[in-house]
Amino acid sequence: MRTLLDFDWIGVLDFLPQLGVGMLFTLLISVVGLVIGFVLGAIFGLARLSRFTVVNWIATAYIEVVRGTPLLVQAIWLFFALPLIIQYTLPSVLAGIIVIGVNSGAYIAEIVRGAVQSIDKGQMEAGRSLGMSHHVTMRKVIWPQAFKRMIPPLGNQFIISIKDTSLLSVILVPELLFQARTIASNQFNAVEIYTAVAVCYLAITLTLSGVLRLTEKRLELQA
Repeated sequence: MRTLLDFDWIGVLDFLPQLGVGMLFTLLISVVGLVIGFVLGAIFGLARLSRFTVVNWIATAYIEVVRGTPLLVQAIWLFFALPLIIQYTLPSVLAGIIVIGVNSGAYIAEIVRGAVQSIDKGQMEAGRSLGMSHHVTMRKVIWPQAFKRMIPPLGNQFIISIKDTSLLSVILVPELLFQARTIASNQFNAVEIYTAVAVCYLAITLTLSGVLRLTEKRLELQA
C-alpha cells in the first residue's frame, strides 16, 4: 500500500503553469458570470415586486425554472442541446459564462427581492410625501440601503459560483478542473494533481471568505 509520501508532490510544480491557466479561466468565468448574474438578478428581483401580474409571473417562472434544475443539466443543455435548435454551437467559454450568469441571476434575484423588502415601507412613503416618484424613491432611497444588505449574500454567491465552475469541465471549458483532468489522464498522477486543485479552490474561497468577513465588519461599523 502506498503512503502519501510515496507520491511525487514536487512534480506538481511542473504543471503549475497549466493549472494557472485553468485558474484564470475559473476566475474570468466567475467574475463575468456574476456581473451578468447581478444585472439579471436586479431586473428579475425587482420584477418579482412588480404590481403587474405578467411581469411578476415571468420573473417567478425564470427563478423557479433555473433554481429547480441542476447547473450541470443547464450547461449540458446549452452546449449540446441548444445547437440542435439554433444550428450553432456556442464557444465553450462563452457557454460557461452564460450558464454561470443565468444560474446565479436566479439566486441573486431572490437576494435582491429580500433586501428590498427588508427596508421599512415607511421609507417609500416618506420619499413619496416629499414629492419624489416611485422610481426616484426606489433609486435614491431604497436601493442604496438595500444594496448594503445584499453585499454579504452576494459574496457567498460569488464563492458558490466559483465552485460551480468545476462542473463546466463537462462542456470542455478549460477551467481548473478541466486542466487537472487533462494532466492526470496523461501523466497518471491523479492524487497529486487533484490534491493541488483542491488546494487552489480552498485558497480562493478562503481568501474571498476573509474579504467578505472584513466587508461585513465595516458595514456593521457604518450602521
